[in-house]
Amino acid sequence: MFAVTALDRLGIDTLVYTKRESSSNKQNQTADAFGFKWSKRDTYESEAVKEAARCWLLERYCGNDPRLLDDWLAGGRKLILDAGCGAGLSALLLFAGYLTYHDYLGVDISNSVEVAALRFQEAGIKGDFLQANILDLPIPDESVDIIFSEGVLHHTDSTRDAILKLATKLKRAGRFLFYVYAKKALIREFTDDAIRGYLAELSDEVAWEVLMPLTKLGAELGKLQIELDVPDDIPYLGIKAGKIDLQRFFYWNICKAYYRPDYNLAEMNHVNFDWYRPLNCHRHTEKEIRSFCQEAGLEIERFDSQESGFTVIARKI
Repeated sequence: MFAVTALDRLGIDTLVYTKRESSSNKQNQTADAFGFKWSKRDTYESEAVKEAARCWLLERYCGNDPRLLDDWLAGGRKLILDAGCGAGLSALLLFAGYLTYHDYLGVDISNSVEVAALRFQEAGIKGDFLQANILDLPIPDESVDIIFSEGVLHHTDSTRDAILKLATKLKRAGRFLFYVYAKKALIREFTDDAIRGYLAELSDEVAWEVLMPLTKLGAELGKLQIELDVPDDIPYLGIKAGKIDLQRFFYWNICKAYYRPDYNLAEMNHVNFDWYRPLNCHRHTEKEIRSFCQEAGLEIERFDSQESGFTVIARKI
């Protein structure tokens, strides 16, 4: 129906624009990790995984009111930039049929753009894709209506720089939708970094296998279905008082070992690999994220704060 594509609108005449030589060693390792992860399609394409991800996206971005998507995409054909698209999973789940009526450009520093392009084709949805560093995009300033960046900005060399640079690509009154990690409890932060450092010397294939025993431990803890009652806050450890499942207590306060009863081990290992493998994995406070938005000239419309991270919808002023 529409001959003009996202690349046409931006004046870009190539589907691949690779500038990894300008990226840091940590950024290149992170790109390789995600290229490996997204190539394992059988670990994230089950109905259980897609439905859980879709529900979490709608909860955080829309407050479970998908009609907000109508508001964001009203007023003509929009140009949507998926900054760090990976395999296109989140965009396909959140925007779904809306993408048929708007122009979509998925950008990722990893070769996962090839997987994303294939998945869009399989879904019968038009999309353009670039392999590029989102901190160095060949896109004109003030040319994009919506930037979507689900769980990506903290995987760059600088979350702050990523927000500031991407904001320049937004049109005035354009929306920036993103999710970034929050800082966790003291022991969890220490353990996470220790595991990430241990995996750093391994290949992606070996790191995947090395994480499997941790994944199995998380599953066994979950199957116990034991509830703890933490009597008091322990603020110097970041531990909160109250009743909590044993597995979730371990997960939030000691070590990330993901568990969902409707996921298989490979799907849970995918989530753990996503967390532990990339060397670029920044965590932030709410104050920091709000400060970055203000500095970028973004006015926050919605700020969803959870233990895992912060989901932001902001407009360029």
